[in-house]
Amino acid sequence: MPTTDIEFLRRLPFLQGAGTQALQSLANVAVERNYDPGQAIVEEGTTGRELYVIVQGLVEVARGRGTQEMVLAKRGPGDIFGEMGFLEARPRFATIRAVAPTRVLEFSEPELHTVLFQQPLLLYETLRMLMARLREADLKMITDLQSKTLELTRAYRELQEAQAALVEKEKLERELQLARDLQQSILPQEFPRVAGLSFAARSQPARQVGGDFYDVIPLREGRLGLLIADVSDKGMPAALYMALTRSLIHAEAKRSSSPRQVLLSVHRLLLEMTQADMFVTAFYAVLDPGTGALRYARAGHDSPLHVRPGTGTCQFLAAKGMLLGCLDDVHLEEAAIDLQPGDVLVLYTDGITDANSPSGEFFGTERLRQAVCAAITAGAQELCDSIFAHVGQFQADAVQYDDMALLTVKKDPA
Repeated sequence: MPTTDIEFLRRLPFLQGAGTQALQSLANVAVERNYDPGQAIVEEGTTGRELYVIVQGLVEVARGRGTQEMVLAKRGPGDIFGEMGFLEARPRFATIRAVAPTRVLEFSEPELHTVLFQQPLLLYETLRMLMARLREADLKMITDLQSKTLELTRAYRELQEAQAALVEKEKLERELQLARDLQQSILPQEFPRVAGLSFAARSQPARQVGGDFYDVIPLREGRLGLLIADVSDKGMPAALYMALTRSLIHAEAKRSSSPRQVLLSVHRLLLEMTQADMFVTAFYAVLDPGTGALRYARAGHDSPLHVRPGTGTCQFLAAKGMLLGCLDDVHLEEAAIDLQPGDVLVLYTDGITDANSPSGEFFGTERLRQAVCAAITAGAQELCDSIFAHVGQFQADAVQYDDMALLTVKKDPA
């Protein structure tokens, strides 16, 4: 062995104080080996009694294989490895792999035993060093296991929390679906069959449930109540408020033939029964199918569109009125028109006219008028579907921010 390697051995902590003869004896039995980065010097699970001293380079001590491999430590010049295999003939505890170009001195078990037993002090220092290294490896292993245990505990807790959140989310989704089904069951699936009249309606909530609703209510003496309304806000609170308001309107419509009086009564009941920071806009009309007489009141709601194809007139029914369920005193007007053969009435909520395009432009009342005129000769259902198609094309992939509802009424041509 070169003199420089003998000097290198002399600088090792457990060899300090060893005589030149002892160092020369160690040097004589050492075999110099070189390893490239990534090359294994010893493999976990293999047997071997060699002891290694790193002269140059860097190695890593790794336990496990593949994705389960855990790097326990890194060793550099002056460090020793292979001590467990040297002490007892058991499989290697870990894999030692070169991280950089590495030069080591390899001591085989028979030759090293011979030297150590000839040098009692050297044997003692070697054993003391090996025991210290074993304690260090045990402590490192315990620390890593504690760290892994903490990580696993944290991951398990996070998994439990995620599972609980998923269960809660699924429960909420089921409840929302039940609420949606219930709300859809509240809205009329079929309309009264009345000679000379046809009805169609459609709703599209911005969320799973919404606050827009419509109805055609059979009344005394063959009259019909035409209703469309819009509760402020969206989602579950609006849906509950919608169900309450609809029930009140149905009850009051049986008590009075005046649209204005029906809405005023509902307003007072809402103030008495709820303290929610919500309100509702509504358009309610009473139609006599025999004469075509239509009396209506508008409580802050968007003005319905009345189209008369025979004369080409197209107007918005603009009786004045204030929203319901908010202010103590409200003012409502009641107005009247006559529906003639071929006339069309389009009742809608502001989700239709306030629909946004991808550029942020509103659909607006003029586009609604054009959509109605484009399908004025169609039946009530075709007209309803056509309006929604125009709105959907206008929106493209823009987000729907508000609920949409539409009710179309058509008096058959003579």
